[in-house]
Amino acid sequence: MKVLVLGAGNVGRAVAWDLRDEFDVHVGDVSDERLKAVSGFATPIKVDASDFDELVDTMRGFELVVGALPGRFGYRSVKAAIKAGVDMVDVSFMPENPLELRDEAEKAQVTVIFDAGFAPGLSHMLMGRIWGDIDELREGYIYVGGLPKEPRPPLYYRITWSPKDLIEEYTRPARVIRDGKIIAVDPFEEVKRVTVGDFEFDAFISDGLRSLLESVRAERLEEWTLRWPGHLEKMKVLRELGFFKPEHVEGTLEVITPLMTYESPDFSIMQVLGRGTLNGEPKEIGYLLYDEEREGLTSMARVTGFTAAAVARLVAEHGCIFGVIPPEILGMRIDTFTRITEELGDRGIKIERWENAPPGDS
Repeated sequence: MKVLVLGAGNVGRAVAWDLRDEFDVHVGDVSDERLKAVSGFATPIKVDASDFDELVDTMRGFELVVGALPGRFGYRSVKAAIKAGVDMVDVSFMPENPLELRDEAEKAQVTVIFDAGFAPGLSHMLMGRIWGDIDELREGYIYVGGLPKEPRPPLYYRITWSPKDLIEEYTRPARVIRDGKIIAVDPFEEVKRVTVGDFEFDAFISDGLRSLLESVRAERLEEWTLRWPGHLEKMKVLRELGFFKPEHVEGTLEVITPLMTYESPDFSIMQVLGRGTLNGEPKEIGYLLYDEEREGLTSMARVTGFTAAAVARLVAEHGCIFGVIPPEILGMRIDTFTRITEELGDRGIKIERWENAPPGDS
């Protein structure tokens, strides 16, 4: 099967590398430099994702597309895949709602699984599994971060993904469920200190629930993104001073990106927690994931790219229905959930589950 991976950045390279032995993998990007980096294990092709017609024509030569582009290209890429009549797995953090394309995808007999990366993506699958293992979910929380093991001042963060999408996290209103209702809050409205695993972080509310807002019923449902202490206070000041306004973002990134670009191994950490009732009794179910950079791939590329690759294999085997499918559906189904988490485990990404007491508690 011919597979096109759109995007030759860190995540796209991880997807292509993971699929290389099973599929005829091509990687499309506009950058010659990035394409050169994948030429050892995939066929590079020049593609301009901003040109819709070119994107459609390119996709028509493939049976499956994996989108690993920045969020601003995500919705356009999904529309292009539907027009080209090719299945797609996408990891972009697109601001639009891809579920609006459900009827078009069904009519074209195309399968699209969106938000199929780390968070959103694996986070949704874990919450979907909790939803399936509990009678009534009262509250659910996702705590997630990708961080340098050696944070450096002044911003205490290392960029391992799209800088523009990073800024988007600090400016986009975050949708959560409180008292059973969907509301939008300022990402910096609440910043709190939390302990996840063996670490202490600052956390802010982020807009990562997306399709979970519609597919999971709860009194309270929130996603919190984790950062090393010191980072968020600096980013909040920059936002308050107007440096994150659309007309200033490019200039701001020119200044702050070098401050967040340095050599340091990264790690990914995620805790997904649900509380409710099972058989009339209180029930708490949680998952904890921790992963580190290895084999020349950043941890963020591993957890995002390998999750997307596992989902791509499912779609390649036509194990899904036509239409636009949110990732939590893969978690609600025990067969697909087990397969994806086992594949991640085979790649050294371990997910620990607990009930009623987190790991380490007596």
